[in-house]
Amino acid sequence: MNKMKIRQFLFAAAIFLLTACSPAPKTAVLVLYEDGGWHKPFTDVAVPYLEKIAPEYGLEITAITRVTPVNKEYLKQFDVILQLDYAPYNWPEEAFAAFEDYIDNGRGGWVGLHHATLLGEFDGFTMWQWFSDFMGGIRYENYMADLSDGTVRVEAPSHPLFQGVPESFVIPDDEWYIYDRNPRDNPDIKVLASVDEASYTNPQGIGMGDHPVIWTNTAKKAPNIYFQFGHSPKLMETPAFVDLLTNALLVAAGRKQ
Repeated sequence: MNKMKIRQFLFAAAIFLLTACSPAPKTAVLVLYEDGGWHKPFTDVAVPYLEKIAPEYGLEITAITRVTPVNKEYLKQFDVILQLDYAPYNWPEEAFAAFEDYIDNGRGGWVGLHHATLLGEFDGFTMWQWFSDFMGGIRYENYMADLSDGTVRVEAPSHPLFQGVPESFVIPDDEWYIYDRNPRDNPDIKVLASVDEASYTNPQGIGMGDHPVIWTNTAKKAPNIYFQFGHSPKLMETPAFVDLLTNALLVAAGRKQ
């Protein structure tokens, strides 16, 4: 081996060693979750799961149950906001403004689950119109009060969200929200998956027909993914969901493309 080849070999070996020894990238995640109500059994298992996987995936988890501290300065420290079954109303005005700025100006990524689209007039609070527009201009209209399993069909299998996820999978014991309009009809919304309403194990005679359950708003600067399901603690025993949640955080952080 001549000197040139030796130098090339040593250089390549050094690059490999530097890459292999480099620490995993760190992603600061703000988790908003409800510490009570119907979704507490889910968050009681989901938050510990996130804390458990944090070292493996280079995540730094900060979990809060109130948005009182949220303002623009506070959000600067986070790469991703995970709205883990946290409703979009009864927020301080400063938190509203900070969240809108974070999403509109791409200051980080966002992942939302289930209760995040409880959009309407609830508990004496008006609807957050910006958030409704963010979710495709929808308003919550109804839900399946008697929980039902449902089969989700992936519509964008090449999306990095679905890495390692089958093209159809069952989500157990969910409420399957129904909206006043289909988010698919909004040109800013890209639907990534929908539920097959014919697959419900506990059909209740209500539905949307075409029923998107995972989507993203492509007009926003912040990478964003919304999951309409997220009710039952059984989800954390469902491999497809666990992979989706992990993938979503990495996609929102710009670490999986």
